[in-house]
Amino acid sequence: MTSKIFILRLGIFEIVTLKILTMKRIICFAIAALTIVSCAQEPKEYVSFSGQILNQNSDSLIIRSKSDRDFKKRIGVSEDGSFSDTLKIVNGAYYVFDGSENTSLYLKNGDDIRLTLDTKEFDETVVYTGNGADVNNYLAQKALSQEAIFEDKESFLFSKEEYAVTSETIESDFMKALGNLKGMDTAFVAAENKDFAGFKNYLESYQEQQFFLSTVLAKGEVSPKFIGYKNNAGGETSLDDLKGKYVYIDVWATWCGPCKAEIPFLKEVEKAYHGKMIEFVSLSVDDPKDYDAWKSMIKEKELGGIQLFSDKSWKSDFVVEDKINGIPRFILIDPEGNIISPDAPRPSDDKLEELFASLSI
Repeated sequence: MTSKIFILRLGIFEIVTLKILTMKRIICFAIAALTIVSCAQEPKEYVSFSGQILNQNSDSLIIRSKSDRDFKKRIGVSEDGSFSDTLKIVNGAYYVFDGSENTSLYLKNGDDIRLTLDTKEFDETVVYTGNGADVNNYLAQKALSQEAIFEDKESFLFSKEEYAVTSETIESDFMKALGNLKGMDTAFVAAENKDFAGFKNYLESYQEQQFFLSTVLAKGEVSPKFIGYKNNAGGETSLDDLKGKYVYIDVWATWCGPCKAEIPFLKEVEKAYHGKMIEFVSLSVDDPKDYDAWKSMIKEKELGGIQLFSDKSWKSDFVVEDKINGIPRFILIDPEGNIISPDAPRPSDDKLEELFASLSI
């Protein structure tokens, strides 16, 4: 009897022990599962950035911050155009450069973004996919829309009152596109609204300038004149000294990147039309204190044509009367001193050669 009771008790003990072990395993599995879920939900402190570049211009991409000049990240691009890397960043606005062009990025830690583009049609082919794609596709489309605004040159020739209607449509489209973005932080929305306010002000100024050029400085009107500007070759030169020939004027400055980018093209044009009925004038609007820097650059870059230095920089009569608010600006004047184009094509633009051909230069 005693033996049977002992065996029975031992069996109960084994069952209880088995249950305890089973519960411990369940608890361990539960803790492990919670740990995995906890790790999975913990945000990444970096951005994953990958993609494919067709017709690549460089063997790398450069990421730069719009707010922190010291931030620069190079990402290698393979021969097939693919790239992949991670970025430890401060959430915010960035640029990505491919060696020739750039596009905007908005990066947040935790994003996993893939970019595809074809450099032959850069802006038109920028597409983002993955986590963080929506805001970046919005930025890409905004860049395209703003580019299209300036391509519609006819709209800028309306009066200020007429252009106001176009301006309202542009603003409405912007607000709609921004409103379609969901879950964006208030800092981004505020920055976009501020950016658009600046863009709108620039548009109004640009429209005023273009309307002025198409009316006050229309083709056939007498050109404003520069008088007694210092000539790098010695002495002084006035616009009237060049009568009898067409005059192609490049308004530039030594500190202006886009101006300097046109120099190689301008040299080619000068060479192609050397000895023909046209003079090429490069008119610097550098500050008077930079006169020596202007002289040095002419020598360093072996600049040709007639090199002149504005008498009062941006405040000179010629600059003010031609409403030159930005450079480079190119002006074409006929042999009688009348305006052909107050905003002529740049040397890098094939339309310049077409314009010269139409004039039989």
